Amino acid sequence: MRLTCPSCGSRGLEEFTYRGDASVRRPAADGSEQAWVDYVYLRDNPCGRHQELWYHGAGCRSWLVVTRDTRTHEVFDVRNARDVILTERQTDAGEGEAS
Repeated sequence: MRLTCPSCGSRGLEEFTYRGDASVRRPAADGSEQAWVDYVYLRDNPCGRHQELWYHGAGCRSWLVVTRDTRTHEVFDVRNARDVILTERQTDAGEGEAS
């Protein structure tokens, strides 16, 4: 499998480290104990398209969000994690203004 890093281009998988599910969101600091238990210990085992967090340790040291099919390993999208977070924050802020 190869990943196309937004900064470095197409690279072999050996340059990257899988760091987990990119769809999990940290609960608020005052969140319930159950919310923290779920965040720390519970993960889905998705079949199909899924967002994953990868680290490009042997390259530009970027954190990446990779959208990949877990059945076929087809990679649909690779984006900088920072860009994904900024987009989500802008979307959340836009939703807050509408209500």
